[in-house]
Amino acid sequence: MKKIIVFASGSGTNAENIIKYFAKTKIAKVVSVFTNNAAAKVIERAKNHQIPTEIFSKTELLESNLLQKIQEIDPDLIVLAGFLLKFPDHIIEKYPNKIINIHPALLPNYGGKGMYGMHIHRAIVNNKEKETGISIHYVNEHYDEGGIIFQKNVALTEEDTPETVAEKIHELEQKYFPEIISRLLED
Repeated sequence: MKKIIVFASGSGTNAENIIKYFAKTKIAKVVSVFTNNAAAKVIERAKNHQIPTEIFSKTELLESNLLQKIQEIDPDLIVLAGFLLKFPDHIIEKYPNKIINIHPALLPNYGGKGMYGMHIHRAIVNNKEKETGISIHYVNEHYDEGGIIFQKNVALTEEDTPETVAEKIHELEQKYFPEIISRLLED
């Protein structure tokens, strides 16, 4: 069975969805959740599924100690699911094309430093976009610039608010993220 590590910084709804999805398969299993936020709800969600968590600081992310912990697990895939820090080059180099991220917009639009969550949804509404969507991509040394694996769009209306855009995006994330992870691990 293949091993997945999930990195998350916040509530962990995508992380929990991935945990539940793979608990029902023989393809892979989420073996650990790593977070940079000791108050993140993802910790509770992981514990509810008996998934060990690793809490670390931004400084520790940049040190080799965290890489060593990842290497001890020997994951087949590292999944960033609402992880808000830039992933360090030394880990990316050790796991080329084995680290993926989900972004709540159709990249290359609305990507880059500071573009996450409601910041993106507000910008999309303010710019009167007709559609948005999700992008699942490989992680490289630049924010949101790794090769795109999958995109799915959703139509927007003039009545959409940042909150309704967030709901539409969340539905896409919940449906497609585990499926795409599964496809990657089956290849």
